[in-house]
Amino acid sequence: MENQNTNQNQEQEVDVNQLMQIRRDKLEKLKQEGKNPFEITKFNRTHTSKQVVENYDELEGKDVTVAGRIMGKRIMGKASFCHIQDGDGRIQSYVSINELGEESYKQFKEDDIGDIIGITGFVFKTKTGEISIHAKEVTLLSKSLRPLPEKYHGLKDTDLRYRQRYVDLIMNPEVKDTFLKRVQILQEIKDILNEKGYLEVETPILNTIAGGAAARPFITHHNTLDMDMYLRIANELYLKRLIVGGFDKVYEMGRMFRNEGMDIKHNPEFTNIELYSAYEDYNDMMDITEEIISKVALKVLGTTKITYQGTEIDLTPSWKRISMIDSIKEVTGVDFNNIKTDEEAKKAAESLHVELDELKLTRGEIINQVFEAKVEETLIQPTFIYDYPVEVSPLTKRKPSDPRLTERFEVFIGTREYGNAYSELNDPIDQYERFKKQVEARNAGDEEANMMDEDFVNALEYGMPPTGGLGIGVDRLVMLLTDSASIRDVLLFPTMKPLNNV
Repeated sequence: MENQNTNQNQEQEVDVNQLMQIRRDKLEKLKQEGKNPFEITKFNRTHTSKQVVENYDELEGKDVTVAGRIMGKRIMGKASFCHIQDGDGRIQSYVSINELGEESYKQFKEDDIGDIIGITGFVFKTKTGEISIHAKEVTLLSKSLRPLPEKYHGLKDTDLRYRQRYVDLIMNPEVKDTFLKRVQILQEIKDILNEKGYLEVETPILNTIAGGAAARPFITHHNTLDMDMYLRIANELYLKRLIVGGFDKVYEMGRMFRNEGMDIKHNPEFTNIELYSAYEDYNDMMDITEEIISKVALKVLGTTKITYQGTEIDLTPSWKRISMIDSIKEVTGVDFNNIKTDEEAKKAAESLHVELDELKLTRGEIINQVFEAKVEETLIQPTFIYDYPVEVSPLTKRKPSDPRLTERFEVFIGTREYGNAYSELNDPIDQYERFKKQVEARNAGDEEANMMDEDFVNALEYGMPPTGGLGIGVDRLVMLLTDSASIRDVLLFPTMKPLNNV
């Protein structure tokens, strides 16, 4: 069977090569005739396909000029039909020898599927009622030297779809629609924050310290300064410096980079938004999280009741709010409020058959691992899980009523985490001690532990007001609102291992 598949692939490659040679021969002929389409630098369109269709009553019988890629042709002797596709959609054109003349019509018949052409003609409806353009002039604007697939196998071969996104976008309108929705989602998030008085800022992507999150960074080297630098894993510490500096509300949406595993939820580079508001806390961040996600869904989809991968989810406020310890008790019956020591916590986890990380065996770390193993999979409808252990929240303010916990939450939808927020730690002494513990963990082998950031501690020593901070995974939100199974479906160019023949 393997040899048979290899032979079929070789035959298909030969066919493609033959078709490509035919197209190159056509291009060479055009060049010899002084008609090289690649020498055309500009083409003046008057309308897009969508504008023609939507304004038919106004445009009927009038001349328009459109341009796009040939996606289908029907040659019928002295008259033909073709469909072209532009950025807005597709439109049909009627092309005849009587209107174009013999030479131009002959050239049109030589044009291939995939070629980009310009059409000038008057707008009309065919007998079947399809809005079309009766061509008076057709101009070849770009020659497609590689044939489009007849039925794009990227529908089955997801790897090829991601590698050749340009073909995927040409052949699959629903893919393009996903990325148009992505643009809407990102813009709507910004609009909501701008209306609330948040200031959009930019912070460095190249950092001297990988901080602000628990993750393994990408390392690069700056030649002039002769020092290693890190692609940012988060922009948190810079944004909080701005709060220290006197900006009350700031946010940044941009790319983050984490040198970690890849799966349907993770890509090495991804889009995140972080926002910080002085004089607010994690309760305020719950409110704005709920508002952002529900308003974006309503704006982009027209509803807050969605279906994701077959599961109905209601994003309508107000969402469930429950502490991490109470959520564990709700699911397993085990109440960690009654468990005081690390050893007791370990025994409780073992009784629940939770496999523990041997490097993370404090009570707080065990509570977090039990939650991840037993509770996360139950969180279908939007749920805020709050009051995380201090051991897993090195940048978060302690909870006054229980200093073993922090004022932190994560929001879960469809069993996945979509946002992470804190009442930000603004005590420089406490922050320094927590950084020291993170450094100890890093030295013990935890590559994801935070590094010491003495300049950030220095900033806190000048005084940072009580502050609420929030981070939302934008790619995951786009996945949710476009019903996309994989993060690669919502990234135009996801990270891929190169192929030898690509």
